Amino acid sequence: MTSGYTFEQLSIDQSVEFRKVVTESDVQAFADVTGDTNPVHLDAEYAATTSFGQPIAHGMLTAGFISAAIGTQLPGSGCIYLEQTLKFRAPVFIGKEVVTTVTVTDLNERRRRATLKTVCECDGKVVVTGEATIMLPAA
Repeated sequence: MTSGYTFEQLSIDQSVEFRKVVTESDVQAFADVTGDTNPVHLDAEYAATTSFGQPIAHGMLTAGFISAAIGTQLPGSGCIYLEQTLKFRAPVFIGKEVVTTVTVTDLNERRRRATLKTVCECDGKVVVTGEATIMLPAA
């Protein structure tokens, strides 16, 4: 089990990065698990006819990297995901590294909740933005 930060150890503007290269097998596994078999993700011939010109990763796969950053790094073990907004700004192509940054923007001591700015980038371009609310267990 990964260790995590307690509520008291968090501070505004505290930030972490999570990096992951998206592979064809990642996209296939996501399709297998979720049932989302949209050919824009899985069929290179079909994807070539779209505005993307090639297969793209599922947006929710990319958003999953936000969950990984929160659940394993900031704050880490024991936190409970309560809410997440997402805006998909650009496609993620297979073989590209997604850099996910999670930053603390607000702390609610009474409710033991933290608000986090969430951003995913590829090649310096923002591909997903959002905001998460998490709850931390009592110390």
